[in-house]
Amino acid sequence: MESFTIGNVPVGKGAPLLFIGGPCVIEDIEICLETAAALKQAAAACGMGYCFKASFDKANRTSLTSYRGPGMSRGLEILARVREDISVPVISDIHTPDQAETAAKVLDILQIPAFLCRQTDLLVAAAKTQKPVNIKKGQFLAPWDMEHAVNKVRQAGNERILLTERGTMLGYNNLVVDFRGLEIMRNLGCPVVFDATHSVQMPGGKGSCSGGDRRQAPVLARAAVAAGVDAIFFEVHPDPDNARCDGPNSLALKDVPDLLKVLAAVHAAVKEA
Repeated sequence: MESFTIGNVPVGKGAPLLFIGGPCVIEDIEICLETAAALKQAAAACGMGYCFKASFDKANRTSLTSYRGPGMSRGLEILARVREDISVPVISDIHTPDQAETAAKVLDILQIPAFLCRQTDLLVAAAKTQKPVNIKKGQFLAPWDMEHAVNKVRQAGNERILLTERGTMLGYNNLVVDFRGLEIMRNLGCPVVFDATHSVQMPGGKGSCSGGDRRQAPVLARAAVAAGVDAIFFEVHPDPDNARCDGPNSLALKDVPDLLKVLAAVHAAVKEA
């Protein structure tokens, strides 16, 4: 597995641990700028690269009445502003093949949502932009099954692929992480991201929306970094209890700097071992 760059930030073999983080969904420009600036500073203090993530549209919300985001046009405007003002790469989800080309004009990484990781047309459209593609492993897939998604992107002419672990369904409204899967997916030749906050989500657990337990996210993150992942992902919000999406599993912005210091120490210890 070789490294590549996302904007000017390296990821993969020999690169520092990459941190991807931001609000689940774009709420307003002020929250995005505040969060991106603080997380960039926290990551730099630990020697990590940083990429800002927020969705312009959460097309897979549990309820029709749930907040989905500002939409692609306004969302990309906000992400472009974050990219320019804070000088960080930006990542967001795309849901349909026709979004890929437009989104790639702003985004440094195109993210494929977990529920859509088998959608051939979506994967191929993302690949053809020649931007890095982050494929989130479906909650319904074994880690070795991601080889097929990887091959679709590669055969479309794009080698810059990340794979994200975000938990596997365990019965109803619950997820579990099999840490063996991190190494299995790395052996597919792609850098692996561990999404700690979605891994503690409880899909549909609150009836009309998902629940979660953010207290467990740092525990899983430490284990994933010890297992050798290339990047770590957190949903982060200045006030997660009032976030408009995934608040129960999002981390508070104020708590992230100290957690990154711990993860940097674990990463360093693994490299030296």
